[in-house]
Amino acid sequence: MQMMPQMGYDRAITVFSPDGRLFQVEYAREAVKRGTTAVGIKAQNGVALLVDKRLTSRLLEGGSVEKIFRIDDHIGAATSGLVADARILVDRGRVEAQINKIVYDEPIDVETLAKKICDFKQAYTQIGGLRPFGTALLIGGVYNGDNCLFETDPSGALLEYKATAIGSGRSVVTEILEQQYKEDIILEDAIVLGLEALYKVTEGKIDVTTVDVGLAELEKQEFRVLKAEELASYIKKVKEKVESESEG
Repeated sequence: MQMMPQMGYDRAITVFSPDGRLFQVEYAREAVKRGTTAVGIKAQNGVALLVDKRLTSRLLEGGSVEKIFRIDDHIGAATSGLVADARILVDRGRVEAQINKIVYDEPIDVETLAKKICDFKQAYTQIGGLRPFGTALLIGGVYNGDNCLFETDPSGALLEYKATAIGSGRSVVTEILEQQYKEDIILEDAIVLGLEALYKVTEGKIDVTTVDVGLAELEKQEFRVLKAEELASYIKKVKEKVESESEG
C-alpha cells in the first residue's frame, strides 16, 4: 500500500499526520488568532463579555457588526474568528437551549450548553468532507446562583476560566488580567478592566461604535448587551483613568 506523502496530511480532509497533528484544526486556530479580540471576565455578581468590533471603514454601520450573541435568557457568547461560523454555532446553541426547556421544563445549565456546542464542533474535525469551524466562543452565563465562563476551541475542547481572552490581542489582554484580576471583583469593575485591556490592544481606538459589552447578571438571571448610553459612561471612565495614569 502506497504511503500518503507528507503533503497529503495538509489537504482539505482532516486526518492525522505521522506526528499526530491535525493540520486543519491548527489552521482553524490560526483563523481565531487573526480575529478581533474578545474578553470574558467572571465577577461576583455575574459575567462580562467584551469585544472589539474592528471597524475597517468609517462607512461601516457599527451596529451591523455583531460579535456578542444572546443564546438564551441567561447565557451569551462572544466570538473571535469567522463570524459566519460563529452564527451557525450560536443558532445550534439556541436550539439546544430550547430542546432542554421543552424536555426538562427548565433553563439549560451553562456548562451543558457549552458541551453541546463543543460536541458539535468536534464532529466537524472527524467527518470527511467537512472543515472545522474557524471560530472560538467565550460562553458566559448565570445558572442556579452560579456564574460560569467557558472558552470553546475549534477542536471542540472546553475550558472554564475566571477571566480570559481570545483573538489577536489574547497575549496582551491575558497579561493585564493576570496582573489586575481579583476574584472578588464586581461587574462594574470587570467592565472597566475589560475595556482597559481593549484600550491597550487597540491603542486607544475604542468608542461606543467599535466595542460591544454583554452582561450575564446574577441577580436578574439574564443576559443583555449594554446600550450605547450605558457603554459611553464606562468608556469615558476608562479613558480618563488611562490619561490620568499616563500623566502621573
